[in-house]
Amino acid sequence: MIKNVAIACDHGGYELKLDVIRHLEEKGIAYEDFGCNSTESVDYPDYGIPAAKAVAEGKFDAAILICGTGIGMSLCANKVKGIRAAVCSDTFCARMTRAHNNANVLCMGARVIGLGVALDIVDAFLGTEFEGGRHATRVEKVMAEEKADR
Repeated sequence: MIKNVAIACDHGGYELKLDVIRHLEEKGIAYEDFGCNSTESVDYPDYGIPAAKAVAEGKFDAAILICGTGIGMSLCANKVKGIRAAVCSDTFCARMTRAHNNANVLCMGARVIGLGVALDIVDAFLGTEFEGGRHATRVEKVMAEEKADR
C-alpha cells in the first residue's frame, strides 16, 4: 500500500492538484507538494522532475504528477532513473500499471479527465499492490535496460 506521495503539477494541472490534495488529506495519506502554486504558465519539468527524483531517492512511495494531458509529466518523470511513470485516464489502467508494471508515478491530464474520474484513478493507483511473479521478470528487464543505457 502506498502511504506517502510526492505531488506536482504545471499550470494546466493546478486546479486538479488542489482537488487531489484535498482527497489525500481526507484519506489520511501523507504527501508533499512540489508545486506549482498557481495557474500562471510554467514549465512542467521544473516540478515533475524534482518530485520524480524524490520517489527515486526513496523519500516517497510514489508520485502523482498532473499537467494538461499527463504526457509531458510522464516524459520527464521517465527520464529519472528508477521511475516507472504511466499516464492513466481510467481506473483499469491505474490498477494494471501498479499490478503489472509496478509503476511508481501516476500521471494524469487535467484537460482529459474530470474530477470524479481523477479521484477514482488516484484511489485505484494508490490502493493496488504489485503482483510480482511473471510481472517482476518483465519489470526487471525494463530496469536492466535502464542500467545498460546509463
